[in-house]
Amino acid sequence: MKKIFVFALLVTFLSAISAQEISSRAKAMRMMTYAKPEYMVKDIKVLADTMIVYALSDHVIYPIGKWENVEQYITNTQLQWYREVGYKNYYDSMVVSVNTLRRLDDSYIDMYRSITTGRVEMISGRITDAEVVLDNGVHVGMSKEDVFRTIFKRFPKSYITDIVVLKVISGAGEVGEVYTFHGNKLRHIGIVSKYKYY
Repeated sequence: MKKIFVFALLVTFLSAISAQEISSRAKAMRMMTYAKPEYMVKDIKVLADTMIVYALSDHVIYPIGKWENVEQYITNTQLQWYREVGYKNYYDSMVVSVNTLRRLDDSYIDMYRSITTGRVEMISGRITDAEVVLDNGVHVGMSKEDVFRTIFKRFPKSYITDIVVLKVISGAGEVGEVYTFHGNKLRHIGIVSKYKYY
């Protein structure tokens, strides 16, 4: 009798796990239908408290906008940036100048001017200053619903209740933003890239 009970419990547990995976995928597929066309969302994954959105939009590749040089961005923001310039290896054979822009609260953005695209490209960043606004209008302190509204036309609020991290990644997985929420507010924005810098 005890073995039958344990077996039944195991079957119930495994069924619950597969049902949870199906509901996560169903949730992701439904969110795809709500995506704004300008983001060109190609896939969405929901993993526990994290939602990953794969998009082909320029907003993902150029989160601060398209600029030909760092000075244009600094002038446009009209914010006080502290600028550091250094050099990093790029693809093991080239050395590129990397500009780090910092704010007083230790928010920073690492960027370089690409010889391939002729534009300022992101390497990394961490933004906690509410005055720094991304090109799509997202800034620290926004409500979770408002952040999701930049990407989706509408969505069931129950779908985002448990989401603590929203990752918006380029189609090739090279560049992206990581939005981290605390409660219902956006706490910080991370800029990540897989460009080969060491």
